[in-house]
Amino acid sequence: LQLAESGGGLVQPGGSLRLSCAASGDSLDYYAISWFRQAPGKEREGVSCISSSDHTTYYADSVKGRFTISRDNAKNMVYLQMNSLKPEDTGVYYCAGDPGCSLIFGSYWGQGTQVTVSS
Repeated sequence: LQLAESGGGLVQPGGSLRLSCAASGDSLDYYAISWFRQAPGKEREGVSCISSSDHTTYYADSVKGRFTISRDNAKNMVYLQMNSLKPEDTGVYYCAGDPGCSLIFGSYWGQGTQVTVSS
């Protein structure tokens, strides 16, 4: 499974971005997909996950109510809609695939996309 993120950029506080994770090499049907982020000097943080079977979603407390994860298996795509962005949401965002949902680890990783929230 290969993953590629896109959609990052610079946005003002309170703004929105939608990140995309494109999968290739295998069907997304078999994988849960998680989003992680890492800010400079900080440890990687699990942000959200969507399961493969029934599309159950999980969110870190820090993003609950602001971020929404979704998937379109027909297009082999997973999305992360980020609203009400805060400066502390700044970091490199990665999508990761694994048979089970996890906000701790992933077996397959993309290269990351930079999100900067600043005025």
